[in-house]
Amino acid sequence: MIKRFFLVLLMYLSCTNGLQAYSASDKLPAPVIDETLQIERKSVDVKHSFMSYLELGEGKAVVFVHGNPTSSYLWRNVMPYVAKSHQAVAVDLIGMGHSGKPDIEYNFKQQFRYFSRFIDELELDEIILVGHDWGAAIAWHYARKNPERVAALAFMEGALPPLMPADSFDALGLNMGPFFEAINDPVIGHQLVIEQNILIEQMLPSLVNRTLGEEAMLAYRAPYVDKADRKPLLAWPRQIPIAGSPRHTHRVMKGIERFMSKTDMPVLLLYASPGSITPNALIPWYVERIENIETAYVGVGLHYIQEDQPKSIGLALADWLRRLD
Repeated sequence: MIKRFFLVLLMYLSCTNGLQAYSASDKLPAPVIDETLQIERKSVDVKHSFMSYLELGEGKAVVFVHGNPTSSYLWRNVMPYVAKSHQAVAVDLIGMGHSGKPDIEYNFKQQFRYFSRFIDELELDEIILVGHDWGAAIAWHYARKNPERVAALAFMEGALPPLMPADSFDALGLNMGPFFEAINDPVIGHQLVIEQNILIEQMLPSLVNRTLGEEAMLAYRAPYVDKADRKPLLAWPRQIPIAGSPRHTHRVMKGIERFMSKTDMPVLLLYASPGSITPNALIPWYVERIENIETAYVGVGLHYIQEDQPKSIGLALADWLRRLD
């Protein structure tokens, strides 16, 4: 059974209908991307634990929120562009990166509560949120719950409607459906994510257009060397609402979709080509629903576009922020 789902995984990583990926021989020549973290790491006590973050610059706060299975390290080459005019803060979500690892389930509700308390502890107001993957869902949900504290929001490759919620595993497609069905299996999911660490070792590098160097791979591996620390990595894909479950994230995604159609908050959608969970064909869906939205094309990229196009992302954010002021 496990061997069968490894084959499904490989199909999933190379499919054109799900998250798009390229083999090493198909990848473009590697751009010059600095893999050294040169930003000071800080931490703050949050809910009987602590949360790590990177901070650079001064001014209005721009808070970067990563997704699965990454960390604040993902934003290292984007933050300097924003820090020329703003305070750039990139958080490590609880249990991820260098943040504390309390004994919790790491479901969306708990992640969101820790993130909200993080914002409170840093006493940030009128913030601008920048989210990726599940970090985009956290950003949108926070803006919906705290409209008076969020001045604007940018997102890219977000775990959001219309991808979520899904009516069934089949609705996710011939490749994505079996993959997430495997992840949700109590035995197979544990084997793939906890024992084999496939999200770090296979999915992450396959969804970057360039070939990640050893320094980057070491940085992404470091928080999850111990199998016990991989619990959040498995929790996140199991939070995808499929056929109404989990109920909480199903309600969250429905609420985000309604909020998108009602808010006049400035929004920036950054996208790459071909993209993965936000392919180019999906851009009109957001443009039609969000009143005050701008879009910015940042170049060739898959899912973890910060590892392919940090300069383009940074410049697009900096220009958008300049016009917001």
